[in-house]
Amino acid sequence: MEELLDIYKRIEDLRNKGVKMKDIADKTNMPASVLSSLYSSVLPTFARSVKKGMTEEEALDYALSQVNNVSKKRLLGNLTEMKEQLLELEPVATGNQKEIPFVRMLTEEMNHSAQEVYNYSGIYISYSLSSSSDCLKMEPYLISASENNDYVQVTHMSAYNTTHRGIGLLNNHQNAYIIFNEREAPQLALFTIYLQLPMYDYPSMLKGLYLSLDYNRNPIARRIVFVKYSDSTSMDDFIELKGGLLTEEELTPEQKVYFEYTCRGGDYIKTCTVPSPHLNGDDLEREKKMLKL
Repeated sequence: MEELLDIYKRIEDLRNKGVKMKDIADKTNMPASVLSSLYSSVLPTFARSVKKGMTEEEALDYALSQVNNVSKKRLLGNLTEMKEQLLELEPVATGNQKEIPFVRMLTEEMNHSAQEVYNYSGIYISYSLSSSSDCLKMEPYLISASENNDYVQVTHMSAYNTTHRGIGLLNNHQNAYIIFNEREAPQLALFTIYLQLPMYDYPSMLKGLYLSLDYNRNPIARRIVFVKYSDSTSMDDFIELKGGLLTEEELTPEQKVYFEYTCRGGDYIKTCTVPSPHLNGDDLEREKKMLKL
């Protein structure tokens, strides 16, 4: 079953090079939804469980029990072929497309940020308000330079133990931005974090705001705190961790501080959809009233 880990690393490498999940699914003759479950849930859970001492058989059974669309028999029967297909797949050169100045600037910032990320590299535990309940949401992040040292790679593990990968941008040692897609292509649901960078080296805590979409695709903004967990940039160390939701009664004294900072009334902004054939000032007033209910 070592091929499972090889497949996981290869898919990750292809994604980092810009290959779309749909293209990977087409190459491996696998439904996109199955590949998504495999990559974001089954394989990281399998790797984490093996690291914790489970046998490979037990780890795979447990990982597969977390999803309902991946067949163990079909997966194990296609491992060798799937690995070969993934090794054959390479990013397609896009040719000379018309250059977009803003995209060029972002690319330059990505390259520059990779040279500065050493000051912030490592594993962090983030704390923010849950979208589904009045709980403190706890989620691990891994921040490091990419394998080729050409951009800042950020890996996020959600409270429900699915992983997302995105980029980080550092600017003037004052602000950092983390951006990733919470959905699988072709869907796009950007999750953007704005962090304040302190005026000293190797900070143990970062804080800021994040913007994302709620379950109904309404924009929301919330406070977020990043607490340094480890200086390690190893994916093996990262996948040992789990996210989760903590009720107020479950919090440690340290976590209560983060709860008070991120989970009180003035610490978030919500929006909602107002049923209306048009949008005007009256609808804006209705929205504010609806949000108070």
